[in-house]
Amino acid sequence: IDMKNQSTAMEFTLVSLSSSLELQTLLFWVFTFIYATALAGNFLLIFTICSCRKLHTPMYFLLINLSLVNVFSISVTTPKLLQTLWTHTKTISFYGCITQVYLFIWALGTEIFLLSFMAFDRYVAICNPLQYTVIMRKEVCFGIASGVWVAGMGNSAIHTVLVLQLSFCNSNIINHFFCDLPPLLELASSDTSLNETMALVADVIFGIGSCGLTLISYLFIMRAIFRIRSTEGKKKAFSTCSSHLIVVSFYFFSIIYTYIRPSSDYSPDKDKFVSLLYTVVPPVVNPLIYSLRNKDFKEALKTFRGRSRLLPILQE
Repeated sequence: IDMKNQSTAMEFTLVSLSSSLELQTLLFWVFTFIYATALAGNFLLIFTICSCRKLHTPMYFLLINLSLVNVFSISVTTPKLLQTLWTHTKTISFYGCITQVYLFIWALGTEIFLLSFMAFDRYVAICNPLQYTVIMRKEVCFGIASGVWVAGMGNSAIHTVLVLQLSFCNSNIINHFFCDLPPLLELASSDTSLNETMALVADVIFGIGSCGLTLISYLFIMRAIFRIRSTEGKKKAFSTCSSHLIVVSFYFFSIIYTYIRPSSDYSPDKDKFVSLLYTVVPPVVNPLIYSLRNKDFKEALKTFRGRSRLLPILQE
């Protein structure tokens, strides 16, 4: 039997987060709550921004895309995790696993680029406010949004095609709660040097490149803020980018730890818990950070809630 044909017919077994049945039941309800909260928070963010013309700005347009990516990414991993925790069935088909790898890497690359361009948006708003409407015009925003989604898709397609060339005949047990690229490469019985090389290239372009763009943007932002003489002006300028800075710092730390490091440092047990920081936490935390720290959004949310209450009265 051809080795590749054998690998495509097999199933993988996901170790998940715990082997204790009692703890699995508890985790099921915890992650059900987290998933429902993430969906509700991100869709509320999207609907509020779309319904309020005051929020139809480049910053909120990029924020809508970030919310869509958050919904996309958590929906790739969490439903399978919930099924595993509830039914205790830990198997996933080969092509189901490959599909999960493809969709998750797509969401991951898109989100990294989006966060860096959101930092660039804040840079233009603070450092070049008079040219903001020209630089961040509608065509540029749509181009950025389309570009990051396409770039994420292309990067994901390359990694997925390369994974399909590998053989998995020694073991089918993945020490993770979803099919991620690092544990899958560790499981391969064939040469993964090309996969690791392309992963390194992607790390440089997506990880280091995006992180560099973000850091440069914030260096210019900080320089501009320190030049503002009034304390009130400094607070107002810093408040416009503090939410994004919190999200970026949290997100890039976990991504760099997992992907941008030598393969010899790979630790399955530790990595699957660290991966929760960029798979489950951001979709829940992002809507809270961007909404609770934003005066315009809170006002728009009140208006949105007022319209929702008024609608049944008008129908009567």
